[in-house]
Amino acid sequence: MKLTKKIRRIILAIEAALIVVLTPGIIAASDHDDGEVDIKGRAVNLTDLYVYREKDQNSGAADGDLVFTMNSNPRSVARYQYYFSTTALYQFHITQVGDVNSTPTGRADIILRFAFSPPNNKGMQAVAITVVRGGSQTTTKTTVNGGLIATTPLNSNAVLNTVPVGGSNLTVFAGLREDPFFFDVEQFFRVRAGALGTGPKVGFKPASQALDFAKGYNVNTIAVRVPKAFLQAGTGANTFDVWSTISVRDGAGGFKQFERLARPGINEALIVTPQFLEAFNTISPRLDLSAAAAPVRQEAVATLNAVDLLDGKDNVDANAIAKAFLPDVLRIDTTRPSGYGSAANAQGSLIGGRLLLDDVVDITLGALVGSPASDNVSYNGAPGNPAQGHKPLEPNFPYLALPN
Repeated sequence: MKLTKKIRRIILAIEAALIVVLTPGIIAASDHDDGEVDIKGRAVNLTDLYVYREKDQNSGAADGDLVFTMNSNPRSVARYQYYFSTTALYQFHITQVGDVNSTPTGRADIILRFAFSPPNNKGMQAVAITVVRGGSQTTTKTTVNGGLIATTPLNSNAVLNTVPVGGSNLTVFAGLREDPFFFDVEQFFRVRAGALGTGPKVGFKPASQALDFAKGYNVNTIAVRVPKAFLQAGTGANTFDVWSTISVRDGAGGFKQFERLARPGINEALIVTPQFLEAFNTISPRLDLSAAAAPVRQEAVATLNAVDLLDGKDNVDANAIAKAFLPDVLRIDTTRPSGYGSAANAQGSLIGGRLLLDDVVDITLGALVGSPASDNVSYNGAPGNPAQGHKPLEPNFPYLALPN
């Protein structure tokens, strides 16, 4: 589907939440530091979700494999060994979608669940992977070779676990990787202040001076190579809705959802009231359109209206956008190339998943002003500017750059 300028502006305006929030002091980028309450350590704080066809990242990859990547533990400093929480469940939720234009149900057909043991003397954590499907669940703790599924310690070669599940083999990586997100957050706050009349009018810094706030930081990564046939489970579905969650122990012997993330810039930027934000993190996407969630939706619409007016023009229908982007899931149509903002369905909802190098900030800026625009930060950085630039992506799975 070729997108007109008008449609692009509508479907991408919601992603302005990546770079615009109304509450001072919150870093408005990706999902970094979303809901930093006293009981939320960074190990159970989601940052980004990426979902893409592997052949769109690596032309030599097998046709039909998808890669799911869940990053957590933002602002992990270089050369320090961080671990996954041993009291939490990290989960990918997947819905099989029969019609690319249908409203997301927010109900998972498949859940991939990861539980981590305490690290051994080599810094490796054993991983138990549970697949929940069709009302039953199966837990796997060993690879096809009989060894334990394990994480990759810092400064070690990648441990790629081949995990047999339901007649398919999943490939699993878990460990530290460089945070791939990039954005000049500090300068954006200055640009925003000028647009709102609370500071001098300024533009973004040139590439030679722009600062990337994520440069030099690591994240905890869970990456899974998943055969599409495993996700289809005989249904023939080619489109999938994906979201990620983290659940922690509830004190009564069970687990309670504590964190949630799908599209970048929904919960941490559109929702600015702390109580609403924490509530949104604890519910399923199937409740996003419920009456109980109406106050949260109203706040999201108010934020979108404020975002829309920053360029002095009323470009979009905020209610229509909110309807297009809730329930909050990341949809991927596997019959077309992956790419954030590359395609939309009839409701204006993005359906291309998200690649590692998709520049969601520049895409959003361009959509708002109706012409190419940039914060002048790129993944590779600008020559002569040590304040930006990430390590090259790895050529093979899990693809993210090695940790700092």
